[in-house]
Amino acid sequence: MAETHRCDWAGDDPLMRDYHDREWGVPMRDSRALWECLMLESFQAGLSWLVVLRKRQALRAAFADFDPHAVARYGEDDVLRLLQDPGIIRSRAKIEATLRGAQIYCEMEAHGEKFNDFCWSFTQGKTLRNDGRTRVASTPLSEQISKELKRRGFKFVGPTIAYAWMQATGMVNDHAADCFRRDTGAAD
Repeated sequence: MAETHRCDWAGDDPLMRDYHDREWGVPMRDSRALWECLMLESFQAGLSWLVVLRKRQALRAAFADFDPHAVARYGEDDVLRLLQDPGIIRSRAKIEATLRGAQIYCEMEAHGEKFNDFCWSFTQGKTLRNDGRTRVASTPLSEQISKELKRRGFKFVGPTIAYAWMQATGMVNDHAADCFRRDTGAAD
């Protein structure tokens, strides 16, 4: 039986492999899901993605299943409650950034701007395809996206986080050239 080749970063951890095999790089078109992924990537800043994956269900529970309308109404009491939740990443700055991110999402929506249209506008609605051999942490496009997110008020969205978000949401197909996911549903 032939061995299944994956991107090296998937490693041997079953949670990472499942994430790689089922989610990473699959184009995401739902506004709420795109926002959730951006918030999770923001929580990853300074940590490993495996930490976020292990805490993802608790983070979803803590942040109303990442419903930006609900999270936008959170206040200081909620921040204090979340800082006591051992199941999540307890960083005041990241929690407050998520609340502000929800408010920005709702403001965009109130002005008639759909978050998914905003996200995919950077790639003209298409999945960009890299060569599968070169690994980078950021690109000029992720720098542009980072600047725009920061201009709007998002936090923890530097070029590296923006690029990881682009990879995770399928805005860019960065599966390795020999990865079984490169040509099987990882791009539109």
